[in-house]
Amino acid sequence: MDIQNIARRSFYLRLIYALCLCGATWTHLQVALAHGLGWDYGGVAQLTRIYWTSLTFIDPLAVLLLLVVPRVGLIVCVAVIVTDVAHNSWFALHNPIRLDLYLSQIAFLLFVACTVRTAWRGAAVRREVSRVIN
Repeated sequence: MDIQNIARRSFYLRLIYALCLCGATWTHLQVALAHGLGWDYGGVAQLTRIYWTSLTFIDPLAVLLLLVVPRVGLIVCVAVIVTDVAHNSWFALHNPIRLDLYLSQIAFLLFVACTVRTAWRGAAVRREVSRVIN
């Protein structure tokens, strides 16, 4: 596979990740607009409130990083989806949750886990090409 194909695949994967994170941003933004940033989500634990509210800002930051600083964006993207699924899995043991949102998070986690290596390799291609040319 040539360098351009690797870079192109990485870009498309990062674009898919970014679009998924935009959807998550929209979900968190709707909650913030309806209830405010200080909402207690119906009485959940303080750390859960802080985590869920922080995703209103972290998700769009990950989107920006995926497109501007790809490797940093990939690290943030993986951290977000791993912690989100881990947290929401723990939360679901003790509370009712929206199954559709939870299953979409798990699907996204599986997709990222299966494709992030390709996205990572292609994200470095631009830097490698620059080094060879110079």
